[in-house]
Amino acid sequence: MTFDAPLDAFLTDPALSALADEARTWRRTIHQYPELLFDLPKTAALVTEKLKEFGCDEVVTGIATSGVVGVIRGKRGPGRTIALRSDMDALPMSEQTNLPHASKIDNMMHACGHDGHTAMLLAAAKQLAARRDFAGTVVVVFQPAEEGGAGGKVMVEEGVLERFGIEEVYGMHNGPGLPVGSFATRSGAIMAGGDRFIITINGKGAHAAKPNEGHDPVLASAHMITALQSIASRFTDPLDSVVVSITYVKGGDDRALNVIPASMQIGGTIRTMQPDTRKAVEQRFRDIVTMSARLFEAEAVIDWRPGYPVTVNDPDKTQAAIAAAQRVAGSANVDGACGQTMGSEDFSYMLEKRPGAMVWIGNGDSAALHNPAYDFNDDAIIHGLRYWLAVVDERLNDKAMAAGA
Repeated sequence: MTFDAPLDAFLTDPALSALADEARTWRRTIHQYPELLFDLPKTAALVTEKLKEFGCDEVVTGIATSGVVGVIRGKRGPGRTIALRSDMDALPMSEQTNLPHASKIDNMMHACGHDGHTAMLLAAAKQLAARRDFAGTVVVVFQPAEEGGAGGKVMVEEGVLERFGIEEVYGMHNGPGLPVGSFATRSGAIMAGGDRFIITINGKGAHAAKPNEGHDPVLASAHMITALQSIASRFTDPLDSVVVSITYVKGGDDRALNVIPASMQIGGTIRTMQPDTRKAVEQRFRDIVTMSARLFEAEAVIDWRPGYPVTVNDPDKTQAAIAAAQRVAGSANVDGACGQTMGSEDFSYMLEKRPGAMVWIGNGDSAALHNPAYDFNDDAIIHGLRYWLAVVDERLNDKAMAAGA
């Protein structure tokens, strides 16, 4: 089949299956040598080498330290510029899969599938650079530090959107539990905003036999933890998702169980689905913490650590993403109104600046994300590759360009 064949026919070309097999090799190489946050020398080098080998018009490195961007111009003339984005970093945890391609690096593993995301977008870049059957420009963005480092924010701050004239942005994340070959997305908020906090409660230490002589921060922390749960249960609309989780408690000494400590720390996360709710919940959180401490004559110091914003899909671009997924998987295998998830994603920073959409791609019956037994399902690669090609065709084909859609 020639490169000039209509896309829907080309999507079934055996050459794409061969390319998916090649991408599986890239994916497993990346998987064996995971890297964290912005420190991605091996991964970025592999991506850079491949993009140059594919013949991208431009390959730019060093954005947000280790981010890589490839530019591919269509042969049908000028038009809009869209970005396809992947994340590249791994997690600081030990793999427990015993697979032949398991991580070779202690306490590092690709437990979220960024190796698969990178491989799928590399495969799409290779095909787009060879075919170029579109009007306008495709920018492939390989981003570092999604796992807690806000690499997407750094790329935005360093001007990646303006530098390459990006008008729309599209992202994709694997979804364990979603059948391979299927897709899911929704218009509007799809993933939560996630903020973190550490509260230091300063009281007055005392002998455990004479608690009246102190200001017990342990008791204050217990009441505080309980009261914070009222944010979700009593302060917010039951249909407006909010999760408050206390995940860290530290205080006292197990060698001095007869001593009430002078201070305690508690920490955790708050996840919200609406930007306005996020602001209101933070204020309620601060009020509860301050007043709970005061009730026990203690003082609370809040270390508030803003996390990723709510991931919000643009309605029109979501429809384009749904249409692309349906071309690849069929309508029966595309959920265009999927449920929201309380996980967070720093693709949200790009969606704050440009319209676009994030979709889930099925990873089958695998272990959950961030689980030591997780592995990206290589059978999903061909579907992700086809999806990226279909997105480009949806947004940069002659009909779409003429309509200005």
